[in-house]
Amino acid sequence: MSFTLAIVGRPNVGKSTLFNRLVGKRLALVDDQPGVTRDLREGAARLGDLRFTVIDTAGLEEATDDSLQGRMRRLTERAVDMADICLFMIDARAGVTPTDEVFAEILRKRSAHVILAANKAEGAAADAGVIEAYSLGLGEPIRLSAEHGEGLIELYAHLQPLADQFADRAEQDAPDTDVDLEEGEADEDATPIPTKSKPLQVAVVGRPNAGKSTLINRILGEDRLLTGPEAGITRDAISLQVDWQGTPMRIFDTAGMRKKAKVQEKLEKLSVSDGLRAVKFAEVVVVLLDAAIPFEQQDLRIADLAEREGRCVVVAVNKWDVEEHKQEKLRALREAFERLLPQLKGAPLVTVSAKTGKGLDRLHDAILRAYDVWNRRVPTAALNRWLTGMLEQHPPPAPQGKRIKLRYMTQAKTRPPGFVVMCSHPDKMPESYTRYLVNGLRNDFDMPGTPIRLHLRGQGDKNPYKGRKKAQPSKLKKHLKKPGT
Repeated sequence: MSFTLAIVGRPNVGKSTLFNRLVGKRLALVDDQPGVTRDLREGAARLGDLRFTVIDTAGLEEATDDSLQGRMRRLTERAVDMADICLFMIDARAGVTPTDEVFAEILRKRSAHVILAANKAEGAAADAGVIEAYSLGLGEPIRLSAEHGEGLIELYAHLQPLADQFADRAEQDAPDTDVDLEEGEADEDATPIPTKSKPLQVAVVGRPNAGKSTLINRILGEDRLLTGPEAGITRDAISLQVDWQGTPMRIFDTAGMRKKAKVQEKLEKLSVSDGLRAVKFAEVVVVLLDAAIPFEQQDLRIADLAEREGRCVVVAVNKWDVEEHKQEKLRALREAFERLLPQLKGAPLVTVSAKTGKGLDRLHDAILRAYDVWNRRVPTAALNRWLTGMLEQHPPPAPQGKRIKLRYMTQAKTRPPGFVVMCSHPDKMPESYTRYLVNGLRNDFDMPGTPIRLHLRGQGDKNPYKGRKKAQPSKLKKHLKKPGT
């Protein structure tokens, strides 16, 4: 049976470094600055033959109010309650602090299984801190170096017997499903095993304080992500799996993206690049706007980035619950969308309220429609009939007197839809005529909003020898061709 391990401890003791090592990927942001991690991040971990879920948590703070630190602490305490095992990390070089003692007491009361780890324990400078760790009353500390991978064998030795306990308990609790059937008799009431479908990858992006984390919490139905009035709370891309109205999805919450000129700190640069990476891995990108200040320059850049990456885009306007003149505002939004983002013409634009949950049904349906269009395939015969009609309606120009002939068309790929047109003089084709064809494809084959890629190829593109001079025969070959030789 798999189990869940939560890594907890003060800020900057190395929790995210160990998380990345256990999952085998650099999923969590790591920096010398304390307090980088603010949300709960889950990952599939592997240690020897053990397979389990590991949770990276925010650094434990002594604050218990509604401040940012207090909300982070409550989220970490929730992870402690969720987890089967807690790995409590201290900094061996700093030694045991009063804050470590407070949280050791909390863990003794809230968690049935606590493993103590003294991190950054490489070298003699950490010896005193490792010895001090015994005073916490959590048993013998594991001497660990998450950065260099030391102490993982000791961690495995502590986890193995606990994993066996969970496996034995699960086997005892499992219902007896054995049924004696006569030969040839079938169990008609048996429930068929559902086939697991790959979750839809959805990234939620936007400027800081647009309400991305609040929206995802509303979709999940629980407060899994840290939220608040402060801008820029989310620092790295957190992925969460959810079954949203029967649709399996993996939703990425990303850090707010500001103008490049304003991004100065190293940590914010890492956060933004993490969000950009989430866009590249996503299938559907939800660009979340603030209804009070929609379609600012940064919003347009984010939407354009998603289109250039070939992702299908859904534009969601948040905080609609506080908008007074909804009809007039909606008309203005649609007009601005078509004018400022013509490359996404026809993409879904929905209004939502992450705070109240209103409009989430429309957002769910818009995501599925956009994904369906993104995967659309058009038969070759239909494409060529359409191309003939487009040529009759508006023949291609003849730049420099060279007539361009469009001979054949086919769809080469989906996700996003990509088409190839075989023609003469592809390099002479004006961009305006390519746009004419793309807009025609979008309208006539019902592909609104999705990126469309149209490639023009000449007849000679497949011939690697076209344009090369014919090789001259050598003197020996000429001599051999003479009669009598």
